[in-house]
Amino acid sequence: MAEDKLTTRAEDFSEWYNQLVIKSDLADYAPVRGCMVVKPYGWALWENITSWLDKEFKATGHVNAAFPTLIPMSFFEKEKDHVEGFAPELAVVTHGGGVELEEKLAVRPTSETIIGHMYSKWVKSWRDLPILIVQWGSVLRWELRTKLFLRTAEFYWHEGHTAHSSAEEAKEEMYRILDIYERFCLEEAALPIIKGTKSETERFAGAHTTTSIEAMMWDKRALQSGTSHYFSTNFAKAFEIQFLNKDNVLQYAETTSWAISSRIIGAMIMVHGDDQGLVLPPRLAPVQAVLVPIYKNDAEKAKVMEVADRIFMELKAAGIRLKMDDRDNVSSGFKFNDWEMRGVPVRVEIGPKDVEKGSVALARRDKPGREGKTFVPQAGLDSAVSGLLVEIQDSLLKRATEYRDANIHDPKDYEELKKVVQDGWAFSYWCESRECETKVKEDAKATTRNIPFNQPETEGTCIVCGKPSKRKVYFAKSY
Repeated sequence: MAEDKLTTRAEDFSEWYNQLVIKSDLADYAPVRGCMVVKPYGWALWENITSWLDKEFKATGHVNAAFPTLIPMSFFEKEKDHVEGFAPELAVVTHGGGVELEEKLAVRPTSETIIGHMYSKWVKSWRDLPILIVQWGSVLRWELRTKLFLRTAEFYWHEGHTAHSSAEEAKEEMYRILDIYERFCLEEAALPIIKGTKSETERFAGAHTTTSIEAMMWDKRALQSGTSHYFSTNFAKAFEIQFLNKDNVLQYAETTSWAISSRIIGAMIMVHGDDQGLVLPPRLAPVQAVLVPIYKNDAEKAKVMEVADRIFMELKAAGIRLKMDDRDNVSSGFKFNDWEMRGVPVRVEIGPKDVEKGSVALARRDKPGREGKTFVPQAGLDSAVSGLLVEIQDSLLKRATEYRDANIHDPKDYEELKKVVQDGWAFSYWCESRECETKVKEDAKATTRNIPFNQPETEGTCIVCGKPSKRKVYFAKSY
């Protein structure tokens, strides 16, 4: 796995990414077009992501449930914008049990329709609200161009679906979840993101409002890393989700949905990875530290392994996710390269001289080579490694934030904007017209990412047409 040299990011960023996903043992290509097999190492990373989110959702009153993978086609036709938005991506089941089905079934691309149908059965009174349900699983969208983790036909996610008695409560839910996503990205994934509202053309099919978190990748393209939607009563009217309010008046529920998918793994790869492989944030890394004993013969092995086993137990007792690499069929150099490729945050090396000195060598993944290597005493090593993991986590976020901010520009006119978005983001005033948005897309192949919540207090003129503008938007090429 680590023998073949990885294509560098500067040579071919796309090929670097494709090779890295495979070489780092995260995933592999499936025999079904556009699908992937998530390997144990990749799934362990996904489990660390989902366990943090699941805990946060439950802390805010949400509960988990499961709904069918197959959805009647008639359900999609009930919400006009929704069916138009997803029709090209639907995979449809036409036969079952050897006979043609009376009604075709779609493999779920998302679950608003079937969950809306069930909510209409469960909601009768204001006392039945709110409903705060999360589903964990996979969905299928027939993508034309696929890329492991970033855009696959089948991908993994959670999808939250909630129903409320008022618009205010539903909007609060939308923003509450976006705040959770922001904390996850900053605290766990070390991803600096920007929160904001999507434009009318970029929002989710059938939504009244779509909010998103947007992150900048190493190649300066944007990646939509999570979304939270407010539907108003659109889906409630389509699926008859009605209830009697406190005044005994029949009204429609206000609904939301929201999700972060396995593409967040792609984001971490592209933001933190380097030419040696993955660089995983310690809080999510499946293996936080790898212990590599180094010896040349049986006599050295006995002395080194005695100390290595003791250190392993001490670090494990400290709650560090740890791996002992005692393979005797490969060299130490191979092991170093192998774990660097997998992005393990800390490598602990111990050889005969370290045993004599009562020390170990610590190598941090975010600083390859001599810069990231230090020698520390074996005594108190658990505290040293734990502290180093915190330091690396903070360093990754700081580095990614500085890189993003250095590549966001404020062009002086439209001509400059077209140049800026070829290798960065533009943050510019926009009149919020579809015409100007389309012009940028056609001229520069860039889209609006989101209108950030934190806005300048001043007003300006649209970068495209020159009309008065109250808000700025991010323009960028995207995945």
